[in-house]
Amino acid sequence: MAIEIHFDAVDSAPIDSATVMVLRDGTRGLEVLMVRRHGDSGVLGGVHVFPGGKLDAQDSEAALPGMDHEASWFARTLGEPGLAPAIARGLFAAALRETREECALALPAGSLAPWSRWITPRQPSVTRKRFDTRFFIAAAPPGQEAVHDDFEATEAVWVVPSEGLQRYWAGEIDLAPPQIMSLVQLARIGDVAQALAAARQRPPALIEPQPFDDHGERVICYPGDPVHPVREAVWQGPTRLRYRNRRFEPEGGLAALLGD
Repeated sequence: MAIEIHFDAVDSAPIDSATVMVLRDGTRGLEVLMVRRHGDSGVLGGVHVFPGGKLDAQDSEAALPGMDHEASWFARTLGEPGLAPAIARGLFAAALRETREECALALPAGSLAPWSRWITPRQPSVTRKRFDTRFFIAAAPPGQEAVHDDFEATEAVWVVPSEGLQRYWAGEIDLAPPQIMSLVQLARIGDVAQALAAARQRPPALIEPQPFDDHGERVICYPGDPVHPVREAVWQGPTRLRYRNRRFEPEGGLAALLGD
């Protein structure tokens, strides 16, 4: 199943969401958990993503054992001091809940470290909805096995980031742009400790993709690209993806994704 491009603009506000890149140190290096969304899903059906979903009303009241912080702590930690405390706290709870529901991992509340924030543009390109998604990273709990729920997800697999990008390039799996670019970043990190240290040393990167059409092809550019209003790059690697061959590719091909 290939990703299809949508050209319509969406005027509704982005939906608050959370996703978690669960990490572990494997025999081949850093691994991240990915789930394959059910083919009938209304959002990215059949695509490999990180566990996650939209903020539910009950998330703001959910228990967060070990995270007895003042109300403003959650928004500050997300790098969004103006965010309503209930929403900020709820995003942490949503990240934990979705990971538990989709792949049966019970992450400790204190294990979540904000990593990035992706806001879907008015021309979403790959969905018909807009999302304001906070990406977290967390170390996989020892002794727990990731098992997909067979409802929202039909596969749960541990992926070495560089190998995930290679599988994508070979046409073995489908990835959406946020997952592509997140794997690009993880492929440059050696282990879980290094990833957690990187998350603690900087505020979450704000990613507001800018789409445009070039000779009939959709292009999505990111901070640091000459076309993007934010001229300072927030990551290493390509600053734009072009939709061709029914998927998103960087200029420079697989080597650009891998940093070769």
